[in-house]
Amino acid sequence: MLLRKTTPEDIWQVMKIINEGKAYLFENGVDQWQNGYPNENVIAKDIENGYSYVLTSQEEIIGTIALSFDGEPYYDIIREGAWLSNDAFLVIHRMAITQRLRHTNAATEMLHLAEQLCEEKAVCSIKIDTHKDNKIMQNFIKKNGFNYCGIVTLGSEGERLAFEKKW
Repeated sequence: MLLRKTTPEDIWQVMKIINEGKAYLFENGVDQWQNGYPNENVIAKDIENGYSYVLTSQEEIIGTIALSFDGEPYYDIIREGAWLSNDAFLVIHRMAITQRLRHTNAATEMLHLAEQLCEEKAVCSIKIDTHKDNKIMQNFIKKNGFNYCGIVTLGSEGERLAFEKKW
């Protein structure tokens, strides 16, 4: 599996995976990604900013993720806890795997490839957030070495549980 930058030509495949994720969240009673977000405009902006990546297997797009080393203003204020560090970090947003590979190691592999990007930049921290009802994502990130740090507010998206992995 390879992680590469998303191109504008990839948007329809990225949106297919995101829409599968939206349906999965809805089916599991999670009120996340249910209000039209993320949409093509968000992904196009991620591509423009250099944040959007796709996970490929034999050149097929099987996952999508937004990765930024530019900080996250919403993370400046954390309540009911604290970040593990104040060092430079990678922030992960909009992570999804194609439905047919949902219960494989594809998401973990995508996370490991993101960690390799950190190593290339000598960054030793990754921060991520998720909806309080998204137990599936919470379990996934905890299983992959993230620690719960507190609550952040993402503007109109509302409160999210915040996690960090530091090495």
